[in-house]
Amino acid sequence: MNSKPQKIGLITTTSLVIGNMIGAGIFLVPSTLASYGSISLLGWLFTAAGALVLAKIFSNMSKIIVNKSGGPYVYSKAGFGDFIGFLVAWGFWISIWVSNAAVVIAIIGALSHFFPVLESNSILAVAVGMSIIWLLTWINSKGVKSSGKIQVVTTILKLLPLVFVIFVGILFFDIDNFPSFNLTGKSDWLAITSAATITLYAFLGIESASIPAENIETPEKTVPKATMLGTIIVTLVYILGSVVLFGILPIETLQSSAKPFADAGTVIGGEAAGYFVAAGAAISGIGCLNGWILLSGQLPMATAKDNMFPRLFKNENKYGAPYMGLLLGSGLSSALLLMNLSDGLVEKFTFLVTITVFTALIPYLFVAAAYVIVVIEKNLHFNNAIKTFTLGTLGATYSIWAIFGTGSDTVFYGFLLLLAGIPFYVLMQWNKREK
Repeated sequence: MNSKPQKIGLITTTSLVIGNMIGAGIFLVPSTLASYGSISLLGWLFTAAGALVLAKIFSNMSKIIVNKSGGPYVYSKAGFGDFIGFLVAWGFWISIWVSNAAVVIAIIGALSHFFPVLESNSILAVAVGMSIIWLLTWINSKGVKSSGKIQVVTTILKLLPLVFVIFVGILFFDIDNFPSFNLTGKSDWLAITSAATITLYAFLGIESASIPAENIETPEKTVPKATMLGTIIVTLVYILGSVVLFGILPIETLQSSAKPFADAGTVIGGEAAGYFVAAGAAISGIGCLNGWILLSGQLPMATAKDNMFPRLFKNENKYGAPYMGLLLGSGLSSALLLMNLSDGLVEKFTFLVTITVFTALIPYLFVAAAYVIVVIEKNLHFNNAIKTFTLGTLGATYSIWAIFGTGSDTVFYGFLLLLAGIPFYVLMQWNKREK
């Protein structure tokens, strides 16, 4: 059933970008970075610079390819053709539903702060996780406006505790708590590179506004604004949050903390403030999951409209929601979540999540390169050919660094995962010729 697409505006679209980038994981990252020392702040800056370059590329591409959903898929396809476009869509779609299962696990971890039984009862934990997945899937099945409302609310609720810690935490800042510059014993450059690799995953999601473009009001204006605004806000929250935590918590406490922002909240306002921040982590994960479930239906639908994915992904309900993509994506996420009932499968699941990070980074490389190709072919140059080439080169270079920063095993198995999609591509091409 086809219907007129629902439309969302700038606030909701920006919330999609922020919500998809800030998940429950960022509430834990400062603890990991503490072992590097204050040099990790340079890692944040390095990663943020690369993310802003990529955000600008996505923004510019959304002005060239207007009112067409698919984001990384459609941009890569415009520059390199059907085959690369398919591989990007294939890998990116897999990364969505696999990482969604990981997000649910992070949400359960955040909820265990309030309900400790979730740590010891795996069946109950998985049941709660399943309930969250399918509740959000049902909300998304009501259309992009329904999902968008949840995204705006959860984005506000996730930002409140972070902003609270940043601005009120300044009053509790103690320079004596600030860690030494480099605690790794390695060279400064190696320490910065290692820290930047960790922070890299916190910026995945900059492409979120470009994927449901057909459901966005005046996408040629809204998508680029939402992409840049969302990325800038997230960058400020990440960096300022890390600086303040370094000054509030002693380095020994920060390094061993499983909930650094909540611990900082406790220092600032007592146990109640700690619970407030901990609740923000859970809500943050729920908002992140909601946004990615939305994209789990939108991306394959855009690909199916070009006859690159099976036709069933084009099916929409009366709300204009791609329900088959939503059901299949959430079903696969649920299947992966069940892996955590078996200790023997947890390690494999964690490894699979790592591999899919690679498939989420590959689109950045192809979009950056496609940007230069498309601009040259269309003779646009945005009034400056050198600027266009420099921007595309910086984006591609950063993407290559990020991809190989994930490790040789990840790159190897990530490529195998992409190559596994080739038989499906051949099948789709054969079906098109038969018609």
